[in-house]
Amino acid sequence: MNKTYITTEQLAERIQYHPRTIRHELIDTYLLEGKHYVRAFGRRKFLFIWEEVEKTMCESTDKSIRMPV
Repeated sequence: MNKTYITTEQLAERIQYHPRTIRHELIDTYLLEGKHYVRAFGRRKFLFIWEEVEKTMCESTDKSIRMPV
């Protein structure tokens, strides 16, 4: 399976959130390291795995893990 890696700014554009909201409210609450994102070369820059983020957003069986509206 091919993975699409996108930056915080690209993710913000796709899901209509401010990049700061993603960094401060979604990371490690709704978006988990190793599943939804990786740290590029062990640094502070996040690369999000779009397919995993999209899958989590679309899950409707457990509302506690859905993205906040």
